[in-house]
Amino acid sequence: MKIRCVWEHNGDDSIVYSDNYIGAFTRGATKDIALSKMTGEIKSYLKWKNDLIPENLETEIVQEKCSELNIGDADSDVIFDTEKDKIDLIEYEELKTLALRSAQDFLALYESIPDKSRSCLPARQTFYGQIPRTAFEMYEHTKNVNSYYFGEIGVDADNEGTILDCRTRGFELLETRPDFLNNKVIEGSYGEEWSLRKVLRRFIWHDRIHAKAMYRMAVKTFGVDVIPNIFHFNI
Repeated sequence: MKIRCVWEHNGDDSIVYSDNYIGAFTRGATKDIALSKMTGEIKSYLKWKNDLIPENLETEIVQEKCSELNIGDADSDVIFDTEKDKIDLIEYEELKTLALRSAQDFLALYESIPDKSRSCLPARQTFYGQIPRTAFEMYEHTKNVNSYYFGEIGVDADNEGTILDCRTRGFELLETRPDFLNNKVIEGSYGEEWSLRKVLRRFIWHDRIHAKAMYRMAVKTFGVDVIPNIFHFNI
């Protein structure tokens, strides 16, 4: 089974995404390091989805994006070639269900952490500000992209309530538009291109980035026996 990979990089730092396992990704100091992690990432991703894992998984790069962003800090602006295609109702419902499940599982992981303001991680500053350290900071950051992502395709969503609540409302608002399945490509903030397909992928991907970070932090802080591995991460 081929893992179709989109490679985004800035110099040596790389993020590799799959465009046929929506939301799955790896990072590395080089392309080869990121690619070497992809088979394990897909196995973890499929366990989370309760899907069968193919016997033979092979990576192939189908798209490359050289970026000026800080890829090492998981900053991204790539739009996949496949994210410019139309989407039908069946596929939309499948991806929406996955994005909502991702939000629900992210919330469950957050709620499982005994002390949401405690972290063993040192403070770290980037160009964009302080990196979230505690479960509370990671959760708030992840939840609060809701209005931004939906807003990039013209949906006036909010960040109120839980991550699952505000994401569900965003999809409900989106679906009031009669043409929402046209998957129009829109130039959003800072000249970045967006589409409905990209928003669906970005929600799952962004959850996965910060769920990995939250799980890793919580295991280091509270112990592996305390924190449920809801996403089946290999950490």
